[in-house]
Amino acid sequence: MEGSLITLALESSCDETSVAVVRNGREVLSNIISSQVDLHKKFGGVVPEVASRKHIENISCVIDEALEEANITFKDVDMIGVTYGPGLVGALLVGLSTAKALAYSLNVPLVGVNHIEGHIYANFIEHKELKPPFICLIVSGGHTHLVHMKDYGVYEVLGKTRDDAAGEAFDKVARALGLGYPGGPLIDNLSKKGNKEAINFPRTYLEDKSLDFSFSGLKSAVLNYLNNNRQKGIEISVEDVAASFQQAVIDVLVDKTITAAKRCSVKKIVLAGGVAANSGLRELLTARCREEGFELKYPSLRLCTDNAAMIGCAAYYDYIKGYRADMYLNAVPNLKLGDK
Repeated sequence: MEGSLITLALESSCDETSVAVVRNGREVLSNIISSQVDLHKKFGGVVPEVASRKHIENISCVIDEALEEANITFKDVDMIGVTYGPGLVGALLVGLSTAKALAYSLNVPLVGVNHIEGHIYANFIEHKELKPPFICLIVSGGHTHLVHMKDYGVYEVLGKTRDDAAGEAFDKVARALGLGYPGGPLIDNLSKKGNKEAINFPRTYLEDKSLDFSFSGLKSAVLNYLNNNRQKGIEISVEDVAASFQQAVIDVLVDKTITAAKRCSVKKIVLAGGVAANSGLRELLTARCREEGFELKYPSLRLCTDNAAMIGCAAYYDYIKGYRADMYLNAVPNLKLGDK
């Protein structure tokens, strides 16, 4: 593998144990994801202690599988990339301690990666020609950010959620509808059978010119609608509630993204994070970008979810810019985008 830089990357910020082998930042040789979704379904959400213990059980096997699929050994690894925040502290520590042990024993550099940054970099794997600058909408269970990526590793956060993240709102509404966990895919599928104009749920745009988000009011409006109708014995169309709620979320996400691109005079928009897999969001943003003359990129479904390939890509670009971590690198559960 002469002339290549091989990154072994680890991601364990929530409930996916993932390990990937990435060559020169954008070529994925393997990307193994061990999901805990079925384990946490019975709790209606991720239980941090359970997630941490499962990461401990899984991580060695996932590393072995990633190396085998990439057809390499530890001797071929040039650097270790690992998520060190944001996320669940116990879960982060499993991946981080493993990464530090590997970097120390193999005598290779260690690069700590911001999980939110990793989601952005998933687009570089999917679209080899993509380069900054662009506007990125990052939407997941824990984060909703609008970011102007000016260069590799150079960000201006234009807006973020002030309360619930978009994915969190999906999970809470799905729970109220009795759909289960995770809520995002369930509501998305149900929405296709419903009338998105059946219920006029509120769209929260906040102050004039603000690019921040707020979904707690919308969530409360859905809960109030359900409670009022149940108390009055009025039949509820779960499909219509799902479709109307989803439309209220994506209308705001898309409107603010288009506004951000215009304000920054940027012609490229990218989508990232778990909620980037939402079909309604993809369709509406695609249509609006076509109307407004913007180029839109988004990752494949596998790269929208938490995965180590995106961490390996981000680690590569941090590495070539000279960033290195030491053995004192610690988990930072509330790590902000742009922090090192």
